[in-house]
Amino acid sequence: MSFKDLREFMGFLEDKGDLRHIKTPVSCELEMTEIADRVVKSGGPALLFENVVDFDTPVLMNIFGTHQRVAWALGVEDADELAERAKKAMDLLKGPPSGVLNKMRTLGDLVGMARTQPKTVKNAPCQEVVLTSEDVDLSTLPALKCWPMDAGRFITLPLVISRDPETGIRNVGIYRMQIYDSRTTGMHWQTHKVGAHHYRTSEEAGHDTLEVAVALGGDPTTIWTGVLPVPPAMDEIGVSGFIRGEAVEMVKCRTVDLEVPAHAEFVLEGYITPGELRTEGPFGDHTGYYSPADDYPVFHVTAMTRRHNPIYPTTMVGRPPTEDFFMGVAAGKLLLPALQMSLPEVVDISMPAEGGFHNLVIVSIKKAYPGHARKVMHALWGLGLLMLTKTIIVVDHFVNVQDPSEVTWRVTNNIDPARDVVFADGPVDDLDHAAPVPKFGSKMGIDATAKGPMDGRTREWPADIVMSKEIKDLVDSKWDEYRI
Repeated sequence: MSFKDLREFMGFLEDKGDLRHIKTPVSCELEMTEIADRVVKSGGPALLFENVVDFDTPVLMNIFGTHQRVAWALGVEDADELAERAKKAMDLLKGPPSGVLNKMRTLGDLVGMARTQPKTVKNAPCQEVVLTSEDVDLSTLPALKCWPMDAGRFITLPLVISRDPETGIRNVGIYRMQIYDSRTTGMHWQTHKVGAHHYRTSEEAGHDTLEVAVALGGDPTTIWTGVLPVPPAMDEIGVSGFIRGEAVEMVKCRTVDLEVPAHAEFVLEGYITPGELRTEGPFGDHTGYYSPADDYPVFHVTAMTRRHNPIYPTTMVGRPPTEDFFMGVAAGKLLLPALQMSLPEVVDISMPAEGGFHNLVIVSIKKAYPGHARKVMHALWGLGLLMLTKTIIVVDHFVNVQDPSEVTWRVTNNIDPARDVVFADGPVDDLDHAAPVPKFGSKMGIDATAKGPMDGRTREWPADIVMSKEIKDLVDSKWDEYRI
């Protein structure tokens, strides 16, 4: 199951009874945020605002606002299926299998993967209307002002596409964009993001401009891949095709040398001038706090292309959980097999909503030697964007890291703080307001695993209180008789 574009996905949600059409006039300044925030926190449906005050374009929100909708967006019934698919792909990278039949199956898998790579087309729905130069007017977009202290209206669900000036490798990321005027926006490229690396590389090379394209909409899988923390050498569009089992159609932009998803609703083409910065923010962010105003690159729009009668997709973030949490959980399921290639002792990983992804990671491991939990902590702090994790909790392999109650029970009972809490210094997220200086601060690791002789413990570790299976089965068989 894959969807060609947002419209197909909306039709699917309609059939599932999971999309609401709101015909009452609604403002994109604050009002939509309050509605969406209530809906996402109550597990409610996707929302199509058909009557947007002062705008002709309908606004689509909350398409990723439940675990089930994210799974559907990725073409599966349960996001756990993604982990199995990713594991199969990882197995292909480990080397050729033995046996003729296995080799033939592997060859078929590799051919299938090759067919899911991006495909360029000449004509695309996203270019049914083409506006350039003075005809470009960003004020026609029903972009949200999400929270009262926001600096203005922001594009919050853009797929920002750029190429590494040295390698030519494409990156796709979701970076918010504050609208300054009819043809310029801010580009919130945080320090550790790949887009920011492209910007720095362009500046160091003395380039006059860095070309950028921004897609709004497209198929739901491709939109979602914008949040994936994949390695810089990996193309998110190719990852989307692998997940969909079908190539993503791309089309060349009209004014820049980049390609964009052909089935997007809107596309903004333009450039960034290295060294040109402007104040961006404040903005009510996914941490639940306002990120302060700071200087960021300026995006100059040279063309706006769109469909006839487009739909504007957007999202809001704020105190968790919001829509980005559900997107992130699915990303974690997909990335777990890749993590296990480097750290095979890892059994499962969780990034609770309250931690905003970078503040708390809980990981379960199959412990084998003294200091094993600490080894995993430091390994995670050395892996990609996991370097920004402020707190890592390590528990035993039999602990359900997705159950906050069990994790809390294990942590509070299992740790001797002086022995089991580790501190380290290193890079932290740009949005970490608690750090004493921007982008650098302390981190904490908590070893909540059971301790035994290999850890130098002489006291006996107590056993968990668990009822015997025979009694459990007995009570199960007699439960109706109890009339409880």
